[in-house]
Amino acid sequence: MFTAGFTIMNVPINENYEKLDGGYLFAEIAKRVRSYEERNGKKPLSLGVGDVSLPLSQCVVTAMKEAANEMGRAETFRGYPPYFGYDFLRGAIRRHYARFGVLLDDDEIFVSDGAKSDSANFGDILGDAPVFVCDPVYPVYEDANIMAGRRVTRISAAKENGFVVSAKDFSAESAVIYLCSPNNPTGAVYDKNVMSEWVEKAKSSGSLIIFDSSYQAYIVGDEPRSIFEIDGADECAVEISSLSKTAGFTGVRCSWTVVPKNLLSRGRSINEMWARRQSTKFNGVSYVTQRAAEAALSYAGYEECRKNIDYYMENARLIMRALSEKGVYHTGGKNSPYVWAKCPRGLSSREFFDAALECGVVCTPGSGFGSAGEGYFRLTAFNTRQNTINATSALSSIL
Repeated sequence: MFTAGFTIMNVPINENYEKLDGGYLFAEIAKRVRSYEERNGKKPLSLGVGDVSLPLSQCVVTAMKEAANEMGRAETFRGYPPYFGYDFLRGAIRRHYARFGVLLDDDEIFVSDGAKSDSANFGDILGDAPVFVCDPVYPVYEDANIMAGRRVTRISAAKENGFVVSAKDFSAESAVIYLCSPNNPTGAVYDKNVMSEWVEKAKSSGSLIIFDSSYQAYIVGDEPRSIFEIDGADECAVEISSLSKTAGFTGVRCSWTVVPKNLLSRGRSINEMWARRQSTKFNGVSYVTQRAAEAALSYAGYEECRKNIDYYMENARLIMRALSEKGVYHTGGKNSPYVWAKCPRGLSSREFFDAALECGVVCTPGSGFGSAGEGYFRLTAFNTRQNTINATSALSSIL
């Protein structure tokens, strides 16, 4: 047991942490939920944090069991995995991209433990470039760069813009631009024209796009699933993706980052720099997990995963129907598991969050995603069907 002492450390700390707005959004929500549980003796229904509820598909479970058995035999046991991913998984990811016309080399694919991690970690190889993020924005893009001491500017993606940021509103030189499609939190999807404009703008301004395609499996229309469907993107973009929402890997952890070999900055290979960073700071993803990911990306496995995606999208349809019946403006939910809705009766985002929690439902206050999110709230489709029905019914009293 530690005892109180009088030693005062004098180790310099990162003062940039003082610039962050309070605690991390979803950690703060978890704290409020725990308080509700203590007061009421029960858990609220969650349409807030985007965690999945359906079990892993059978092909994934089978692959994990077989891989675990291999690890239990001396002749097939494996120790440290390759820093950048086993060849079998990098090949599966390459074939996955080929389904929508994107051709990659295996050594352009880096397997990791989460899109959130790589979204933050990619800044390790970048200098003091200005950073631009959408507003509303997934918090890690902004917070990680503030922690690193970079200047972060928000570009409005408000209702009048269809919750999509346009390259026409961007004029900086040599900047880092975070884009996410389908967008978290609004569910907005970037069409080919808008993405082409961003690629051209990045190339002409000497900028880098960090593109998050974690929800690509939810797109049902003709919109691009990868920024590399756009000509020239391999000269100005990296792409981060994940199996968390595609295959229910939130508790398994597997993602990848695509860094094209054509991507150069001031004569330096970004691919080589990222490889150097990963080999220094990351020890790879477990063999069992990578075999599970390979199964999820196989033809049969992907079809199994699509059944879970269809289930969640039916939940989204039920949420949108409940909002429509109350005349509440909303968007998303069609190419995304997120529904983005206007707070009723002029309530602020935090006021609506509190009211919803008192009804036994967790949502996410839109203001937690940036100033343009004020007056909105986000609902997710990742709960069970019955819990989704019960939650929308409970919310009806305050909509």
